[in-house]
Amino acid sequence: MSFKPFFPLRYRSLRDIFIRIYREEGIRTFYRGYVPTLVGIVPYAGISFFTYETCKKTYNDLAQGKPIAPHHRLAFGACAGLFGQSATYPLDIIRRRMQTAGLHKLPPPHYKHMWSTAKFVYQTEGLVRGLYKGLSMNWVKGPIAVGISFTTFDLLQSFIHQHFIIESR
Repeated sequence: MSFKPFFPLRYRSLRDIFIRIYREEGIRTFYRGYVPTLVGIVPYAGISFFTYETCKKTYNDLAQGKPIAPHHRLAFGACAGLFGQSATYPLDIIRRRMQTAGLHKLPPPHYKHMWSTAKFVYQTEGLVRGLYKGLSMNWVKGPIAVGISFTTFDLLQSFIHQHFIIESR
């Protein structure tokens, strides 16, 4: 028994995808959405790290230097992920729209640049239903992932520092 897709297959392999996209749309197609990705990295990382470190400092101030438990670190990281993602989510929407604009035909002119994409999405769909569409799903996965990342980093850093780094006195 052979597999028959519900829709006609457009590409036969990953190699075929790259070759056909390059021939049909050019090299620039592979970089659609690159600018909003780069623009979003700095504020996302800044907000996330600032929030996480501020939560840790506030906890240390209130707990008078008691060690931070892993579950507290997870909570601080979750807050950091929530804030960072909420603030920069519109750039994810813009990036995705730019990247997927040419799936069925040449991309419309309003999806060629970051600002024209943002303006078009805002004008046609609004702020909540356009630039923040799908954010609630990211509130589920983002804080968990960031919380685990920050906690793992801190615990591994502490372990390495205690067991492998000899401080000069």
